[in-house]
This record gives sequence, C-alpha cells and structure tokens, in this order.
Amino acid sequence: MPRSLTEPPAPEPDRAAHQAGQARTRRADRRLGVRLLVAVGAGAAAAVPFGLLLLLVEGAWPPLLRLDAGAARRLHEVALEHPGWTATLRFLSDWLWDPATLRLAVALLTGWLLYRRAWRLAAWAATTAIGGALIGVLVKFVVERARPSLQDPVAEAPGYSFPSGHAMTATTSCAVLLLVLLPLVPRRWRGLCWAAAGISALGVGFTRIALGVHWFSDVIGGWLLGGAVVVLTGWAFEAWRSDAGLSRADVSEGLEPELTDDEPEPEAYGTGSGSPG
Repeated sequence: MPRSLTEPPAPEPDRAAHQAGQARTRRADRRLGVRLLVAVGAGAAAAVPFGLLLLLVEGAWPPLLRLDAGAARRLHEVALEHPGWTATLRFLSDWLWDPATLRLAVALLTGWLLYRRAWRLAAWAATTAIGGALIGVLVKFVVERARPSLQDPVAEAPGYSFPSGHAMTATTSCAVLLLVLLPLVPRRWRGLCWAAAGISALGVGFTRIALGVHWFSDVIGGWLLGGAVVVLTGWAFEAWRSDAGLSRADVSEGLEPELTDDEPEPEAYGTGSGSPG
C-alpha cells in the first residue's frame, strides 16, 4: 500500500542502527560515571573498617607487633652497615618510585588518552589514581598510626604511617599504566611488562620498610587497598563495555583492546573501527 504524502519517511536501516548505537552508548556512559563513583566509595568504605581493625590488632595481637618490630630492626641494621645500598634505596623511593613521579606518569597517560579520544578509558585512569590517593589520605587520618621510631634513622617521612602511600600509589599507578598500555605492546613482551609492574610495586614496599619509614603491615595495607581500588574501578569499566555492546576484555589484552584502532571509542559502538567483532 503506498505511503501517505503526510507520513514521515522511514529511517534508513544504517541510520536507525547508528541512532540506536548512539543511544545505547549514552546510557552506558551515564552508568559508567555512576559506577566509577560507587567503586571509589566502596573502596573507601572498605578501607575505614580495615584501618580500625588494624588499630585493634595493633594493641591486642603480639605476633603482628613482633613481626613489624623485627623486620624494622633487622633492615635498619643492614641500612646502617651498607650506606651505598641505602643511598640506592633512597633514590628509588624518593625519585623513581616517588608518588609524585608515578602520578605524573598517570597524568601524562590520561592526557594522551584524551588526545586519542579514548574518553572512558581516560576517566577510568584518572578516577583510579585520584580515588586511590583520597582513600589513602582518609585511612591515614582515621587510623593515626605513628611511624617507626628508630635510633640513627637513615630516612624520615612526614604524616601518619598506615597505609603506606608509596605502596598504595605504586599499586594503583602501575596497574593503570599496565592495563592501559598492554594493547600497544607486542604479545612476546607483555610478560616483561607484568613483571616490571609487579617488581615496581613490591620494590616500593621494600624500600619503605628498609628505610625505616613504614612498618611491614603498613606496606601490606597499601598493597591491599590499592589493589581493591583497581579491582573495583576495573569492574565499573568492564560493566560499561558490556552495556555498550562490547565483549569482555581479557586482562592479558588490557582494559580496552580497541586502543590500537584509529578511533578506539567511536561516537557509538557498533559502528566504525571500534565496533565489537
């Protein structure tokens, strides 16, 4: 039956699919923002009772106190006996693995992602880094744990002790750098990237204990809290991919394997170079 002259023309199939994809992506974007905020909030909520629990354990569980004191004493003795080794640890802790250095690296990476128009991945990177930093500060003020007090200290640090801000920042920053850049690395080199990230996070913790500015449990707390933030915000990003119609990304491929495309996050998934499949 011929269409009435007043009846609007039916949209073309490609245009209709494109509009549907745009609407789906906008809904996914709104949910991503909410989920990132919820993820950071959940990390903070998990951090506060963890810090309070540590205070109770600190006063009531002698094995933890002996472990902290024993590790601090033995490593401090080594630091005093080997000044060259101590100077190397200070360089690693104060420059290469300093939180300011790592945060600058994440900030530069975020700027590059914005330049590449990978808007959602940039939001994830910034939220993970900033959220981790805020949670660390929050827990420090809740717990108010004093730093080790050693005779003839080889290094000093201001503020409270638990959790280790260096260890937490290393965990979140190395995870962000790794999970964002993995798609750009040839497969044969990805194992080295994982090893470098792991060694960096572990190395930061070791330097803080060896220099006598953190207890062993401070570093463990920093690793755990930093890892929790990455897992929670990573969950939010994966949920957005599902909402946008993308397949689940394998962690070995990075958070967004489409980053290698000319247009990693097109206006609407399902069209253009970033489409699933």
